[in-house]
Amino acid sequence: MSSKPTIVVTDYKFPDLALEQAAAEHSGCDLIGHHCETEAELKAAVADADAVITQFARLSAPVVAAMTRARAIVRYGIGVDNVDLDAARQHGIPVSNIPDYCIDEVADHTLSFILAMTRQVVTHTADLRAGHWRLAVPVSGMKVLRDQTVGLVGFGRIGREVAARLLAFKCRVLVHDPMVPEADILRAGAISVALPQLLAESDIVSLHCPSTPATRHIIGSAALAAMKPGALLVNVARGDLVDTSALVDALQGGHLGAAALDVFDPEPLPLAHALRVLANVVIAPHIASVSVTAVQALRQGAIGRAVAAARGQLPDNVVNQITSPRFP
Repeated sequence: MSSKPTIVVTDYKFPDLALEQAAAEHSGCDLIGHHCETEAELKAAVADADAVITQFARLSAPVVAAMTRARAIVRYGIGVDNVDLDAARQHGIPVSNIPDYCIDEVADHTLSFILAMTRQVVTHTADLRAGHWRLAVPVSGMKVLRDQTVGLVGFGRIGREVAARLLAFKCRVLVHDPMVPEADILRAGAISVALPQLLAESDIVSLHCPSTPATRHIIGSAALAAMKPGALLVNVARGDLVDTSALVDALQGGHLGAAALDVFDPEPLPLAHALRVLANVVIAPHIASVSVTAVQALRQGAIGRAVAAARGQLPDNVVNQITSPRFP
């Protein structure tokens, strides 16, 4: 085994790890990349790592327990719901994320989804390709954002950028986020409301909160029924914020006008899933965060935090409140 600190990447979707490799070598660390798919593969890969970087692999409690040396787990991304935070805390392993690498990208993608639904972009593309030259929907299906009330569930970095964009389109913006002071929401030009009011008054509901025990299935059958008939739903946050079966029922039954989704539960979305074929659904394969600059910032941020941890420093953006980190 090398005497250098070792950084292990459990899985990645990038073409290679050249950027990470160069940064690790420059800092006197070894880097080993994997494409782990099973818990057994993960446990073997992380056993002797001084720091672990993960993208989508599920770092369950047994996987975390297998980390005999790890001084940090770093997530390629903002959300950390694929990591057992409690297990990491119990083992003294800080978990770090990259909270600010794709704010504008996801906010832009949210607006592209909203505009695609309100201006019927996908519907008219498909209709034109089918040989028609016409207004493919009733006039009432063509909406102007000036007349829409948009409800944002979550008002972190991305939610605030979405609000700023919506206000430029002259929308009325409602916000539900118990963690943000009402004064901050008002200062941003939005209105702080409880979730029931947001659901009842919004023409469009857009999700921008993390996946936690309190928010999983926050949009279920009851919440969908409480939304305005014909309302639109956007989810660029986490798939399990929405009860998928209830969403399909609401779309097929006509209560929900349309949905635009970049994230799903489960992922990847199964080939035969109804969400792939419903005409009132706009979908993308979890790519809202992507741009050249965002991917570079993500990778640089992750390897920088991992190098710091492997060399005995507490990394930035620890999200699991470690009181006794595993440091010398």
